[in-house]
Amino acid sequence: MAEAHDDEFSRYVREARPALRRTAFLLSADWHEADDLVQRTLIALHRRWDTLRQRDKIAGYARTVMLRLIISDRRSHRWSREVLHDLPPEPDPSPDPYGLVLDRLLLMNALAGLGPRQRAAVVLRYWEDRTVEETASALGSEGSTVRSQTVRALASLRASLKDQLAADEDAVDPVDPVDPVESVDAAGGPPRDPEGNAEDAAGATPAGP
Repeated sequence: MAEAHDDEFSRYVREARPALRRTAFLLSADWHEADDLVQRTLIALHRRWDTLRQRDKIAGYARTVMLRLIISDRRSHRWSREVLHDLPPEPDPSPDPYGLVLDRLLLMNALAGLGPRQRAAVVLRYWEDRTVEETASALGSEGSTVRSQTVRALASLRASLKDQLAADEDAVDPVDPVDPVESVDAAGGPPRDPEGNAEDAAGATPAGP
């Protein structure tokens, strides 16, 4: 029986780890911390595996364990805003991959500025598409608390994204368009082609006497 349970748990870990890791990254903003968070969550889950009769409830239990672990961590350590240089895996395909990467970086940096409970509320509500009631249950709070945390979190995200976009615009050094006519150098030489070579004047047709 114990061997069967171990096999079942191992199968669950293989199937659930990628999603748990992405959620842990969104909550922690650090891949190393996310891996540690997943490991601690799975250890807690393994200890209770034999008592988890309703297998369809396992995902919710794992999520609750993870949330309480990170909230406990944040209470014992000063929350610091981190600038992220990594993204969650498996990005959605897009015709504009550079724009997608920029959008994700901006969003992740904004998320990093939220407190642990606001961040958890946003991740559960909008990343995992959980209801207010499911989010409240996972966080061990009331639905009204989740709603107010979400409202404040979204307001903070909007303000942060606005500031980041404004900073990016200020950092852009506008370049004036070049008039092809003015590409002739001051000495009257011929204009240069896109490869940087002067046009072959020897092969040009004379304009006339």
